[in-house]
Amino acid sequence: MKKKIMISVFFLGFALCAFAQEEKMSAGLGLEWNMNSKHNFAGGANLGFYYNLPGYVALGFTVTGSTNFSGFHVIEPTALLRYYFLEEGYERFFIQIDTGPFIILEDGETRYKLEGGCRVGYRLPLNSSIYVEPYGRLGYPFAFGLGVMAGMYF
Repeated sequence: MKKKIMISVFFLGFALCAFAQEEKMSAGLGLEWNMNSKHNFAGGANLGFYYNLPGYVALGFTVTGSTNFSGFHVIEPTALLRYYFLEEGYERFFIQIDTGPFIILEDGETRYKLEGGCRVGYRLPLNSSIYVEPYGRLGYPFAFGLGVMAGMYF
């Protein structure tokens, strides 16, 4: 069931990317290494959507799914507020705050916590429509995450 949900989220993301018409938006897919597990490191995949407001601010949401590959899984659907600074063309450093539910799936049980975090990174455009974005994040109830996203501008 969990695999079907993750696959559905990824295909939905690709479908939205293909049909979006707004130029102020971007969407990306990524991989992450994090400490979402209480006993070990975890690997994760994420999907993000961003809407640029006038100025240097963006709103959006991300969904991250993580597993330690031994029965501990986490789903993080979060809303975000991002601020870009030190702008040089489209190349920008950013700081982001995000919050949302932290859904833990372990041993047939589902537990919920409230997540809060801060992400810093750099959005590097490869051309006018594609970007790569390395980042690091800290927060609660996870300890840290290091990842990279690749995406498209609309």
